[in-house]
Amino acid sequence: MSDPIITLTTDFGTSDHLVASMKGVILNINPAARLVDLNHGVAPCDILDGALSIANCYRYFPPRTIHVVVVDPGVGTQRRPLLVSAEKQYFVAPDNGVLSLIYERESCTVRHISAEHYFLNPVSPTFHGRDIFAPTAAWLAKAFQTEAFGPEIADFVRFTMPKAKPAGQSVKGVVLRVDAFGNLMTNLTAEDVPAAMAASGEIKLAVNGKEVKKMVLTFGLGAPGEPVALFGSAGFLEIAVNRGNAARTLGVNRGAEVTLDLA
Repeated sequence: MSDPIITLTTDFGTSDHLVASMKGVILNINPAARLVDLNHGVAPCDILDGALSIANCYRYFPPRTIHVVVVDPGVGTQRRPLLVSAEKQYFVAPDNGVLSLIYERESCTVRHISAEHYFLNPVSPTFHGRDIFAPTAAWLAKAFQTEAFGPEIADFVRFTMPKAKPAGQSVKGVVLRVDAFGNLMTNLTAEDVPAAMAASGEIKLAVNGKEVKKMVLTFGLGAPGEPVALFGSAGFLEIAVNRGNAARTLGVNRGAEVTLDLA
């Protein structure tokens, strides 16, 4: 068996000891583990941003990869720690909905992590990433005996990602996130954009009172400074500016309404 892969997704950033502490715990328990940083720049306490981050990349990892996702504004409260077995991979995360898109896409068995002998002792009420989630992942990677960590549950927290909705001769959506380049990821998908519109390269999008009229295959096909629409690698319609920043150009941020005119 190859060395186990454990990935880390958090909203901790990398300017202090938090991520390194989790890595130290994992390697102390399981020195054979291969650690992969997925994203430590999730917006602080932003469960939807964390959900999108893990959902957009987990499927590219080998079977039996263990994904630790710590976006946990309820740390130390009564929310439960979870071990989720999907069809080919595993997830360790708080029970706050951060794995909602995994539940949508995968057949999952969800367990409440209650076997406290796997935790560090004492457990800090403010750092379950280090004291509960990291050691759980490390011990799981030794034998993959999920039943040892706690009972199955069915009442885990999940949310439905905001869907684009028809509105007369238009479809209304929202900006889900803004990436490091200022590209606006909306919740519109190929199902919402008529194939003929996409093929023509002409589109009528309105965001923050400004129009986006051109649809392209990739960023570099837009004129410099011109907002364009395209389907990003995650399958969502994005608004971008070639060599620019769409969020600044259009003056919008996450949550802004986007209207696709179908007339």
